[in-house]
Amino acid sequence: MRILLIGYGKMGKTIERLATEQGHQIAGVIDVNSEKTIADYRGEADVAIEFTHPEAAYENLKASVKAQIPVVCGTTGWLEYYDEISELAAAHDTAFFYASNYSIGVNIFFAINEQLAKMMDNYPAYDVEIDETHHIHKKDAPSGTAITIAEGILDNLKRKSEWKLEESTDQAINIRAHREGEVYGKHTVTYDSPIDQIVITHDAHTRDGFALGAIQAALWLVGKKGTYGMRDLLGF
Repeated sequence: MRILLIGYGKMGKTIERLATEQGHQIAGVIDVNSEKTIADYRGEADVAIEFTHPEAAYENLKASVKAQIPVVCGTTGWLEYYDEISELAAAHDTAFFYASNYSIGVNIFFAINEQLAKMMDNYPAYDVEIDETHHIHKKDAPSGTAITIAEGILDNLKRKSEWKLEESTDQAINIRAHREGEVYGKHTVTYDSPIDQIVITHDAHTRDGFALGAIQAALWLVGKKGTYGMRDLLGF
C-alpha cells in the first residue's frame, strides 16, 4: 500500500514508522513546508492518512477527495464540514473514512459506554460526567473522543439531551477537559449516586494504538467508495 501522509507531526511520524515496519510505502508527505500539493499525488498514492489541525483538515480532505485519493482522517474539531466532505467523496467517486479515535481499545470502550448508558437509563439516581485529559499541544477541547463518548450516552440515556463543557445541568452531560504534559489520552465516564459510584476508563499508553488503527483503516479503505467509520471496519 502506498500511503500519502498529510501532516508530519508526532502522529504522522508514528504512522510512518509502523507502516514501514509492516512493509507499506510512504508515497509522500504533505506538511506546511511541502513543495508538492495533495493533487500532485493522484495516481501515486493508494490512500492518504490525515492528522493535522482543525483549521487545516477541511481543505486537506477536500483536496484529497477531489484528487480521488481515498482519505483516512484522524483530525478532530472540524465536523461542521463532515456532510460536505462525505458528499464530495461521493461526487468524485472515492472514499472517506473518519474516526475521532482509531484505537481498537477506545472503540471497544465506545461500545461498552453505550451499553452501560442503556442500562443506567433505568436508574435516575446516578448522574453522569465525562473527564478527558490530553497533552498540552492538543488544540480542541473537549476532545473528539469525549464528544463521541457523550453522543453514545445521549443516544441511550433519555434524561440527558446535550453535553456541555465544564457545565453540569439536569439535562446536560458535563465534560471536563484537561491539558497536561504529554498525556496521550485518558477518558473516564463516571456515574455517581448518593450511595455509590460506577467508573469506566480508557487510558492510552502510547500513540501506537492510534497509528495502528489508522493504518488498518487505510488498508481496508483501498478500493472502496463512500463514507465509513470504525464500526464499519470492526463490525460492531
